[in-house]
Amino acid sequence: MNNVMAYAAFDPKKPLGPFTISRREPGINDVQIDIKYCGVCHSDVHQARDEWGGSIFPMVPGHEIVGVVSKTGHAVKKYKVGDKVGVGCLVDSCRTCSSCKEGLEQYCENGSVPTYNGLEKDGKTPTFGGYSTHIIVHEDFVLKIPENLPLDAAAPLLCAGITTYSPLKHWKAGPGKKIGVIGLGGLGHMAVKIGHALGAEITVFSHSERKREDAKRFGARNFVVTKNQNEMEALTNTLDLIINTVSVELDWNLYLRLLKRDSSMVILGVPSKAPEVSAFGLIAGRKSLAGSLIGGIAETQEMLDFCGRNNIVCDIERVAIQDINTAYERMVKGDVRYRFVIDIESLK
Repeated sequence: MNNVMAYAAFDPKKPLGPFTISRREPGINDVQIDIKYCGVCHSDVHQARDEWGGSIFPMVPGHEIVGVVSKTGHAVKKYKVGDKVGVGCLVDSCRTCSSCKEGLEQYCENGSVPTYNGLEKDGKTPTFGGYSTHIIVHEDFVLKIPENLPLDAAAPLLCAGITTYSPLKHWKAGPGKKIGVIGLGGLGHMAVKIGHALGAEITVFSHSERKREDAKRFGARNFVVTKNQNEMEALTNTLDLIINTVSVELDWNLYLRLLKRDSSMVILGVPSKAPEVSAFGLIAGRKSLAGSLIGGIAETQEMLDFCGRNNIVCDIERVAIQDINTAYERMVKGDVRYRFVIDIESLK
């Protein structure tokens, strides 16, 4: 394949711009994908701006990739030319540790290989993501996109979808369960859609009224403006699970009070400063504060199939690659409903 057109971050302080990357020729187990769309995750901004540290430049972001198979290695069995496929946050793992053997590659004990801003298993070849026209991935890390889902709106399922589906399934969201979702952004709106489809009663917590109608449209039964103390107090000891999707600093203790005994709040966002948590607030109700990271390959395929059966996709705004820097600024300000998706045709 060799040279491929892309957009890259060259420095934490500089805007993204055109870049040419080198892709390997497909190996016997590899799938070559013509990328059609790539979702824009908030983590793209964090890593392109080195806000988490350890960024590798030049960096081609993008781990919500969808496209069409254009070539396969001769040993590939799962896919054929013309298939609609996706690539999420991982492109490899050790395959041998206990986590990998359980289908939990995201927790690979020897270090999974991220789709971008990482190194291949050789320890020296950088991985480049979906802000590009093509990608080559081992078939074991390629995912089948249901035929009934539009590719552009399905793209964010590869991160936002699985990041919310995984904890909802792990903590057994379903009929009879009352679940709180903090924040109604790219992750939050997917948590509402998926949680509702699983049969749970969803309550959205937001700092303002402006997304109330959207929350109801996505399937939420209740919408609480967090500055309304009476509404917050009325929910004390009522929720079976809280999914916290935001990365801003919040008083987690206010939400832990809303959990029933033996219930959990799961953290998906990464605030710049970890809030203080009252030990007594956990002890008094045998409550848990937990975290969750994307999902393994099998679970991600399970999520895609679930979304296919329930016609669930992300609410998106399509943008040209040339507008990615503006999209980043708008996303930081919360000015997107609910996920930007790059039309990769604009790069060709």
